Amino acid sequence: MALSRLRHPVIWRAPSLIRARFLSLSPAHSFLNRSKRLDTGLEFSETLLRPASFPLFNGIYGDSSKIKVKMGIRSFSSSEIPEHTVLQMPALSPTMSQGNIVKWMKKEGDKIEVGDVLCEIETDKATVEFESLEEGFLAKILVPEGSKDVSVGQPIAVTVEDQDDIGSIPATVSGTGAADKTSTDLAAKHEDNTQEASSVNINTSDLPPHIVLEMPALSPTMNQGNIAKWTKKEGDKIEVGDVICEIETDKATLEFECLEEGFLAKILAPEGSRDVAVGQPIAITVEDSNDIEAVRTSVSTDVRTKDEKPAQQVEKKGVKTHKTSFNRISPAARMLISEHGLDASSIASSGPRGTLLKGDVLAAIKSGKVSVPKEKTSSPQTSSSLPAGSKSTVQDVAYEDLPNSQIRKVIATRLLESKQSTPHLYLSTDVILDPLLLFRKELKAKYDVKVSVNDIVIKAVAIALRNVPEANAYWDASKGETVLCDSVDISIAVATEKGLMTPIVRNADQKSISSISLEVKELAEKARAGKLKPNEFQGGTFSISNLGMYPVDKFCAIINPPQAGILAVGRGNQVVEPATGDDGIEKPAVVTKMNVTLSADHRVFDGKVGGAFVAALRSNFNDIRRLLL
Repeated sequence: MALSRLRHPVIWRAPSLIRARFLSLSPAHSFLNRSKRLDTGLEFSETLLRPASFPLFNGIYGDSSKIKVKMGIRSFSSSEIPEHTVLQMPALSPTMSQGNIVKWMKKEGDKIEVGDVLCEIETDKATVEFESLEEGFLAKILVPEGSKDVSVGQPIAVTVEDQDDIGSIPATVSGTGAADKTSTDLAAKHEDNTQEASSVNINTSDLPPHIVLEMPALSPTMNQGNIAKWTKKEGDKIEVGDVICEIETDKATLEFECLEEGFLAKILAPEGSRDVAVGQPIAITVEDSNDIEAVRTSVSTDVRTKDEKPAQQVEKKGVKTHKTSFNRISPAARMLISEHGLDASSIASSGPRGTLLKGDVLAAIKSGKVSVPKEKTSSPQTSSSLPAGSKSTVQDVAYEDLPNSQIRKVIATRLLESKQSTPHLYLSTDVILDPLLLFRKELKAKYDVKVSVNDIVIKAVAIALRNVPEANAYWDASKGETVLCDSVDISIAVATEKGLMTPIVRNADQKSISSISLEVKELAEKARAGKLKPNEFQGGTFSISNLGMYPVDKFCAIINPPQAGILAVGRGNQVVEPATGDDGIEKPAVVTKMNVTLSADHRVFDGKVGGAFVAALRSNFNDIRRLLL
């Protein structure tokens, strides 16, 4: 399978590739960035930064790049304790909500000078050194080294100006003890949930320097993906630019490339794994080949495919309940029982209200604890083992389960959301197709240019959108208003084996019909081969769905959000209707007509805008020369 190639930063070791601005999210914090550090190239590009919820890897263990920042502090005093300063966990990036205390560089009681590094904080972007802006003494560390998921704003340490005041600082300051306990409990809960979700046990303290690669978010709508193929095996050498694996997303199959040398030490999500959540660990890499064996032996995985989970869970339940009877049976379970000639009464059920499920039968077959009836040849005997009141036979419920691709799952979700949340307005008209067909023949005969009807339809729609700019818009739900689009970008529906794709012809109103034809052919081939790049199918201001190659006279399409319109194009039909001749006498004539139906977002298209667009489109078909202007 040909694949699209999408590069993603696997590690963050090259500071020259990164740029970031550290902004305070709390009014209590003020940041003072030293120009001498920011001018040395330690700047980060926001285009390479990922949201905290979708990291590419769990972390870099061993040597890592550090970014030094300086942070203001808040001082106060009370009658019970001497004057002191409470240092809080800072917000070191716009997306940061919590951080980890990697290492304390100062111990309790140590002298602190201006610019001294107090600790290293691991954020959602990088590992940052936390520097002091004032002199003093570190009186109390409230959050110990190694603490994870410390919330922004939570107190982490207390400093004092006078060394004699260190002993007067209590163990908890302003309720920090409770906050620390709450943070610890939340961190423990988060770690438990993460371990359960990923089914991967990683004890980083026992491992050499390594990198944990996680399932990346390769598109804005992606929340899970499938590991289609591992192109590297455990122990293989990885060079810069090498493809590690192929990931099937909700849009296409993409190659996951590495940006640094190393060795693939452990594969955590095997080939063929489905519905792997974004952020779940999929592999571990190391720099030294001698560390591969240490990672293999220290990391244990419990990877199960989606189909195996119900069976194992059912098996556990069956051990506890030991049910030997059931009230009903699912169609899939009935088919398995028939195929294997099993005695249904000997299989424990775990479904709701005593339903025998497919997983129950699979678990029984796997365990071998299932009996086979002596006579299983006739259909009545098979049905006699089914529960009373069940009249269906195996022949009545014969079917085949077809697994859905990620693309089809997303299409199903979006179409449902579109019909439920978008008020559809339908406007239909018949256009005369004869001028278009004649123009198409002239292009072929005079200029040897072969274009399809769909190519000319794209041009006609683009010109109509340019003439009626109110129709080339979308609805901004956050603002509650219509937003006009600057360019006319037409999305073309293309059917593929994995589902419907919508590649985009950008600036279609400014392109000739021949160039549109070449671009559509190229995009359609890429879509069917799975080679479309994200910028070739994401976006678009208007869609066209053409079923003219099928015996479909008329249909209504569903709007593709966030767009506000889609045109459904039917086939051309020859009809007889009265036509006025040169002599002014009406005579019957044969004309070719084609139905087009506009599905529009009624929040953007009112009757006036919709009618103006349909009228402009019909004029383009009646006088094809308008497309050349």
